[in-house]
Amino acid sequence: MFIRNFEIRLACERDALHIAEMSRQLIEVGLGWSWTPARVLRSLHDRNTNVAVAHDGGRIIGFGIAQYQSDEAHIALFAVESTRRRCGVGTALIRWMEETALTAGIGVIYLEARLSNVGARAFYRKMGYREVKLVPGMYRGIEAGVRLARDLWA
Repeated sequence: MFIRNFEIRLACERDALHIAEMSRQLIEVGLGWSWTPARVLRSLHDRNTNVAVAHDGGRIIGFGIAQYQSDEAHIALFAVESTRRRCGVGTALIRWMEETALTAGIGVIYLEARLSNVGARAFYRKMGYREVKLVPGMYRGIEAGVRLARDLWA
């Protein structure tokens, strides 16, 4: 039996450093560091962006940054601590961002993953995303990426 022992909330300014560090350690490995604390703070202040965190007793264990446009949403950044994967954290965060998009009247959501990240790609497929485009050099010209999409109204 799975017991959910975490909560999801909107991030606040004090979370920016931890989110940026998680990005550097879990997502941007080998690419340099583009999601710095300053960039995360800009996302927090952008009215077309939501930054959500999953936390367990105040400790951030996962996060997602979703940008909303008039007819589509884009999950720009998403990570869950390695020790908390396969515990429902990622699923809950993705569903939270999808529900937010639906509430805003948005029916399509996009995200990207490294071509080599077979675990992430399998997770997104399990969540109902389909791979729609292979993008050579997507990650700073170093690595190919895959664009995935989900029709939330389907």
